[in-house]
Amino acid sequence: MGSVVLSGQGVTKFFGGLRALNEVTFDVKQGEILALIGPNGAGKTTLFNVITGFYKPDRGAVKFEGKNITGLRPHTICRLGVVRTFQLTKTFSGLSALENVFVGNLYGRDHSSSVKRARERAFEILKITGLAEKADLPAEKLTLADRRRLGLARALAANPKILLLDEIVAGLNPTEASESNALIKRIRDELKITVFVIEHVMKTVMEISDRIIVLHHGEKIAEGEPKDVVSDIRVAEAYLGTTTRV
Repeated sequence: MGSVVLSGQGVTKFFGGLRALNEVTFDVKQGEILALIGPNGAGKTTLFNVITGFYKPDRGAVKFEGKNITGLRPHTICRLGVVRTFQLTKTFSGLSALENVFVGNLYGRDHSSSVKRARERAFEILKITGLAEKADLPAEKLTLADRRRLGLARALAANPKILLLDEIVAGLNPTEASESNALIKRIRDELKITVFVIEHVMKTVMEISDRIIVLHHGEKIAEGEPKDVVSDIRVAEAYLGTTTRV
């Protein structure tokens, strides 16, 4: 793997008296797929929200390519090249799949200077994500699997350097999840985009990730290669309440 592209040092976030993140330190290396796992309420999405500027941490700092991005606005962070998808799949209702992606291309990093080029780029991305044949369909008419792909396509349209994916295979059947896994690896391998992914589906985590970070009650309890992390007793206890391996 390459040099560190995204890092956090001592990231802490409170919501009233609840400490959602406690001194979380991490780094994401250029060209890797890093998975962030943990039980519900572990702080995974909160960490993504801090990284992408939706929340400001109470302590700690986040750096991207060596620059401190802590507290910057989400649109500023996006234009630097840190782009995310969301747990809940939302589309621009009333717009076609193509138009949804077109919007992302107009406002992302190195955004297209012309409407014509933005539409061309949007269609190219739909081809990459397997949605070209559905370009003219209203986004709200797409299946869940296709809406997930559309969310990914919109993120790609913003021309990311690093892509943060929040439960991209949630709700998909095994075939759809397998296709999504292949697409994520293709994005890393062919488009040269670093990927940081939150995921609960362990089959996906084991299939796509180079490293895993585990959060529990807002704290990092494990980090390493997939085979090592899933055999960690602390991880089994966090997920299952027993010492049975994940």
